[in-house]
Amino acid sequence: MMKFLSGEAFEVVHNRNFRLFLIYRFLLTSASLMQSVIVGWQLYNITKDVLSLGMIGLTEVIPQVSIALFAGHFVDIWDRKKIILYTTSLLLLGSSLLTFYSVPSLNMQQLWGVAPIFVTIFITGLVRGILMPAHTALLGQLVRRDLLTGAATWSSTVWHIAAVTGPAMGGLVYGFFGIVPAYSLVFIFYLLCSIILLFIKSPGKVALVAGAAEGIFVRIKEGISYVFRNKVLLSAFALDMFAVLFGGAVAMLPVFASDILKVGPEGLGFLRACPAIGAILMSVILTFKPPVSRSGPQLLYSVFGFGVCMIVFAISKSFLLSSFCLFMSGVFDNVSVIIRASILQLYTSDEMKGRVAAVNSIFIGSSNELGAFESGVAARIMGLIPSVVFGGVMTLIIVSVAALKSPALRNLALKDSTLNDILIDEIEEI
Repeated sequence: MMKFLSGEAFEVVHNRNFRLFLIYRFLLTSASLMQSVIVGWQLYNITKDVLSLGMIGLTEVIPQVSIALFAGHFVDIWDRKKIILYTTSLLLLGSSLLTFYSVPSLNMQQLWGVAPIFVTIFITGLVRGILMPAHTALLGQLVRRDLLTGAATWSSTVWHIAAVTGPAMGGLVYGFFGIVPAYSLVFIFYLLCSIILLFIKSPGKVALVAGAAEGIFVRIKEGISYVFRNKVLLSAFALDMFAVLFGGAVAMLPVFASDILKVGPEGLGFLRACPAIGAILMSVILTFKPPVSRSGPQLLYSVFGFGVCMIVFAISKSFLLSSFCLFMSGVFDNVSVIIRASILQLYTSDEMKGRVAAVNSIFIGSSNELGAFESGVAARIMGLIPSVVFGGVMTLIIVSVAALKSPALRNLALKDSTLNDILIDEIEEI
């Protein structure tokens, strides 16, 4: 058994700080997605309006995008572990607010309407704008460069395991015990996150290079320019943004669960978990066979498959078929996630990772949260099912255009990528 665990696929998990980071990531993701399921179901029960579900995404993306570039700057010059620790405390504040808001005897819903829900969503967006670049940059410090693809695979696997357990626990606890115990469980998970962080040994600040003393806006511009000069980074980020902007249907799952499939909050939790179940299966495969050869074509095929799954899901009236479509969407999405995460780590120097990850978080925020808003608006205008079909078709068109217009992405092979070659290419382009 120990010989098996000592293989290349498991070498990175012998790093104690990385193991603690994985535990922290599991708890944080479980709590966040648990809260997302509970909030979605609660808000739809109160408003019965699909647009209100879309407003969740808009409320979250505004603070996330607004703070991301500034966060990336400070992530590159401050202690990344401390940034994560202090920011996680804001999640404790948000979950506390939701717990008290949902206590029936306090009558806060009658007094304040849905405002406390959106305040918490705003706080969550603010936190995500900071944590996304901080997590990416800290991971690059905790793990050797030659193990970064393996670390990205393990991190993705843990994220998706949490994405199964989080929504499932949220839906089940809400369905069987009520909303207050469900939100209380979220608070406990966030508290455990903070405790785990205390045991991770801080790698300290990154050694600053020439120009680090420049002003904040100069350094932010440098990070943006770095992404836009690198054809592979830019193509991968843009593909994710536009494909998921149109192709995601997660924001509308409460409506599918309630009005079309009629499976209740327990069924909603299972539907939310299905993509992660598929992603976990694919993560296990990619742990032993990482996508380092023909990485570009694998990325394009996976996004195309994701779009097909969304189209079939939209027209399905069967809970089993819908679950299978979501399962397969997770399979395809996980390939895309791991390749994009590896591209970011391998194509970015350590002292730039905070700023580049911040730019990436804006792309991701635009795709996920603005995608949720787009889904709500499209569902209101076109109807629920036609809007999801339209999004899936747009995803297929976008990935086809990317395949034709980006030879750098089409010919990408991560196993042939070295940072020195990448930096030389950057200098030659300048």
